[in-house]
Amino acid sequence: MKKILVSTALLAGVLSYAGGFRVSLQGVKQLAMAHTSAHAEDASVAFFNPAGMSFIPSKLSIVAGAFAASNKVTFQNLNTLQSTQTDNPMGTPLYAAITYKPIEKLSVGFSFTTPFGSTIEWPNDWEGKEMVQKLELKSFYFQPMVSYKFNDWLAFGASYIYAKGKVDWDKAITQFGGQLNIKDEKASGHGFGFGFYFRPDPKLDVSIAYRSAIDMKAKNGTATFKFPSASIYPLLGLDAAKGTDNFTATLPLVEEYTIGLTYKITPKWLVSADFNYHGWERYNQLTLDFATAPIGNQADPTISVSPKNFRNSKTFRLGTQYAFTNMIYGRLGAYYDESPYTDDHFIPETPSFNTFVVTGGVGFKLKQFGVDVAGGYAMPQSRDVNNANLGFYGQAKATAFYLGLGLSYNPF
Repeated sequence: MKKILVSTALLAGVLSYAGGFRVSLQGVKQLAMAHTSAHAEDASVAFFNPAGMSFIPSKLSIVAGAFAASNKVTFQNLNTLQSTQTDNPMGTPLYAAITYKPIEKLSVGFSFTTPFGSTIEWPNDWEGKEMVQKLELKSFYFQPMVSYKFNDWLAFGASYIYAKGKVDWDKAITQFGGQLNIKDEKASGHGFGFGFYFRPDPKLDVSIAYRSAIDMKAKNGTATFKFPSASIYPLLGLDAAKGTDNFTATLPLVEEYTIGLTYKITPKWLVSADFNYHGWERYNQLTLDFATAPIGNQADPTISVSPKNFRNSKTFRLGTQYAFTNMIYGRLGAYYDESPYTDDHFIPETPSFNTFVVTGGVGFKLKQFGVDVAGGYAMPQSRDVNNANLGFYGQAKATAFYLGLGLSYNPF
């Protein structure tokens, strides 16, 4: 009983720290054009491709922005016809960047973003409460970077990535009327990124970029059990006074390949397109090493390996911008994002869908200052959930929308 109770509860929850999705909200201007990347007007290009810094027209550029992200997920058991909907709080992804050219061909910069993370909250008494009741995920990327411009049409850039993360997850243990909380606030990892940015013609920008996978290492995570009777703790090898166990794990965040281009059809009208390839197959399994909980095999009962069978996925993006005047810009876009797992691997901790998204926004230039607003509406395709490993069956649907406000300053 120890093995079943702990392994089915913990493995799904800890995996969700790495997430079955990535939040594409790292630039308000970019979101308005389907989150395309080949835009080197200001420092917002830094996250997408550090080489783009070399083509920013201003010697100094500073940007910052924030989003309000709302999503709802509905699960229906097709046998009982009972439906359950999440009550998720509003997400608030952030970004900021600064770039500077100390000499003509050299650019340096720094980018702060939150590319992975969300909060999902199901009712405490829903039928999947043993998998998840509430899960809060946060990640923070800190990226110093440098770019060198070889000539008028080619630059190369590279960045170092330091990542910090947090998970806080609650679930029920109905066998004993208990609760379990999984928490780690100090997970960290390291990675890198690099890219080439081309401008072979004044009308054409081409961006080719790579962002590495990152192994987020949780070195001292805590699992806290709460039971109505103290007699249950010894069954799990836990001290009844504390009810906790520690674990370590390496939680993978995925690599990304991006090819983007922007073409100016007229001086006022441009069109952008991106192709993203995400290396989700790194989630082929997850290994957790517990201090005392006997959840593994007979050879090493404190180590558990759980197969997950994620697959690589692609995203296709198309956006456009039209300059109504030298001060006002209109933007539209649409993209299609593939889910990284099939219906038989669907998990309610980080629900993921094949999704169509439409976007739009406006931008205002006021001399050295810029203000951008954007929005996006997601139309996830419903899924027939068939996860035999978790005993989770039914139909899942979702809706989501995003609003963003960005500011830029390009003094000289």
